[in-house]
Amino acid sequence: MDYEVIVFTGRLGFATTFDNVYIKLVGINGSSKRKCLWSCMPSFYSGAVSRFTVSCPVPLGELLLIEIDKEHRLLFPDKSWYAAKVEVNSPEGDTYHFPIYQWITDSDVHRFKEGTALRASQEKNSLLAKYSRQEELEKQQQVYCWEKEGISHCLKADSIQSLPYDIRFSLTKTAEMTYISAQVLGQLGLMQILEWKKEFTCMADISLLLGLRKNKTSEYVHKHWKENAFFGYQFLNGVNPILIRRCTELPKNFPVTDAMVQPFCLADEMRKGNIFLCDYKLLDGVQANTINGKKQFLMAPLVLLRKTEENDLVPIAIQLKQKPTKDNPIFLPTDSEYDWLLAKIFVRSADFNLYELNAHLLCTHLLAEVFAVSLLRNLPMVHPLYKLLRPHTRYTLQINYLARDLLISESGSFAKFTASGGKGAAEILKKSLASLTYSSLCIPDDIRERGLTDVPKFYYRDDGLKLWEIIHSFVDSILKHYYKTDAEVQEDTEVQNWIKEIFEHGFLSQEKSGIPQEFCTVGEMVKFVTMMIFTCSAQHSAVNSGQYDFGGWMPNCPTSLQLPPPTQKGTTSEKTMLSTFPSVNTTVHAMATLWLLSKQSSDRVLLGHYPEEHFTEKFPRLRIIDFQEELKKLSADIKTRNKSLELPYSYLDPKVVENSVSI
Repeated sequence: MDYEVIVFTGRLGFATTFDNVYIKLVGINGSSKRKCLWSCMPSFYSGAVSRFTVSCPVPLGELLLIEIDKEHRLLFPDKSWYAAKVEVNSPEGDTYHFPIYQWITDSDVHRFKEGTALRASQEKNSLLAKYSRQEELEKQQQVYCWEKEGISHCLKADSIQSLPYDIRFSLTKTAEMTYISAQVLGQLGLMQILEWKKEFTCMADISLLLGLRKNKTSEYVHKHWKENAFFGYQFLNGVNPILIRRCTELPKNFPVTDAMVQPFCLADEMRKGNIFLCDYKLLDGVQANTINGKKQFLMAPLVLLRKTEENDLVPIAIQLKQKPTKDNPIFLPTDSEYDWLLAKIFVRSADFNLYELNAHLLCTHLLAEVFAVSLLRNLPMVHPLYKLLRPHTRYTLQINYLARDLLISESGSFAKFTASGGKGAAEILKKSLASLTYSSLCIPDDIRERGLTDVPKFYYRDDGLKLWEIIHSFVDSILKHYYKTDAEVQEDTEVQNWIKEIFEHGFLSQEKSGIPQEFCTVGEMVKFVTMMIFTCSAQHSAVNSGQYDFGGWMPNCPTSLQLPPPTQKGTTSEKTMLSTFPSVNTTVHAMATLWLLSKQSSDRVLLGHYPEEHFTEKFPRLRIIDFQEELKKLSADIKTRNKSLELPYSYLDPKVVENSVSI
């Protein structure tokens, strides 16, 4: 009896192997002999689809799993092999699918079950029990361990080389992530600037830096950064759209009076829903960094904004410290040009430091790592939730390791070139996690709680709600295909262990966060899984991809400031502003980091043309196609809308979800 075996090698860099590859088919009625998949031509090169015949004396019946191993071939280098999937056509005309999507680096025997998604209670065959789900999870839990130090817990790893192959980038991507290298600075044309001067003496100096690597958005920011309307617009559609909220009552520590904002009456304007607040209280008391031996300054501002008759949001009052005192004036648009401009610069610097650590690092990267580690530890490959979520966590663990090593470590660029670097960053992250809520991670709940459902020109909200609904509908249909009742969710111990570890290790068992500790209904699981996919893909895109666009022009996004804010009005000038800006060295390295963080990974582009196909059944595969079509349509609609905008826009990209490769 002849079985046709089709082997797909992944289309990744260095996926090729010249080793001998062996396969064994295991069916309900028996198994084949171990067969060498050999041909006179190289078979397992990147992107290859190779066909072989495996003969058996008797029919094997329903195929349950395959065993694969490889053996080093003399005269050829020993190579790791990235196996994407295997398909087997039986003599009876049945096709069996075996998703793999793993690197095979050794000569051990690796077992892969037939790809039909099954919950634990659905696996009853004795042969399957021999290669039990629990055995698989125990091995995974030995590989993927929790590091319990730090803010939220992360993957335990001694070095980048100690990370499992299956969560690593290709060598190309690893090279890209060497942040502050001569290559990156050279690509921006910034290397020679480091020897140029220490401080900025005129605005033309800063313009020269931007001119080396500019785009349409950065040029718009350069032109309009001083304008009040653009300052307010960025709270809605810049890289930090999660802070602003409608204000119905002034905070007691922000004593703005009607006389300050005349001719408006604050009570009337708040009643009309026209007043908004941005409060940077998480930065209060944070010890600012020291850069190049010089103390830096980081404020914790309060910003009051008003919606105008033209539907613009404009700032009407800024207080740069939380505690109202005589040396902490409330700055107003009616103040002198540089008093008001410098107040906005301190806000923009505070926004950068809080946003990078809270909205970006914690609320996308670190949470995604918790989701990914718990997934690998608690859900076997055949579990429907594993199949649904694995493509969205493919590179999360390595990119986070690199971020901890190259960005937020003691010697990292964030520690060296930002006001909150070092001890301040750890304090901000701790405060941010303590204040994090489940509703803030679910965009429909978050928008509603912040009172922003009807704010005009809020494209992050408009695009995000549509994208959430598409993801939610997709997740709902997939999970309800595998879970017919709430009882099936409650009885699925693998899923319950997954969410339990997320609550314990990601949110440190803080019940006030509202994060579920267990799932009681299908709907609860659907909402959480929707949030996870949205967080790992769309939300990360929104807060990551525009970093250089909005921050390449340094005055709009200073990573640090070298002078304290004025304690009295009427004491500032252009010279004061230039002296307050970060040094040339700090600015150049910050620009290089922002440019690289905004840059799309070559691995992500490549995998977009060769997506992982973990589901093998007809229904989920058809539903995935429909899902991708909905995302393509939304992406086209957003692109058309953006072309009509003069202003820059929030970069919330449905293509990131469509390509199933996140963070």
